[in-house]
Amino acid sequence: MDAHPVELMLKGYGLTTAEMIYRMPDHMHVLNSFVWQDYDLAPDYPRLFEFIEFWNDTIEGPLHSVRFTHRKQLAAGEWRHVVGEFETGKFGRRDLRLH
Repeated sequence: MDAHPVELMLKGYGLTTAEMIYRMPDHMHVLNSFVWQDYDLAPDYPRLFEFIEFWNDTIEGPLHSVRFTHRKQLAAGEWRHVVGEFETGKFGRRDLRLH
């Protein structure tokens, strides 16, 4: 997806991280791991399941198990438009006196 991560988060996406445990094609008794991470929508996780389907169709190492976690980092109600900014340490002591 070409959208910026902040744009995705404002649309409800969260960061999904999955660890794929898979069997080595030439040594089926040996397990290896692969970590996948992308922005996805809970609770259906369409991107995660699309990647799992891609793995099953394309990769020779069969999946043993998949563990994943999802964290929604930003919601639309938490976003604030900032109008200005200032740096601390730029004001002298006399500038901070209350009148």
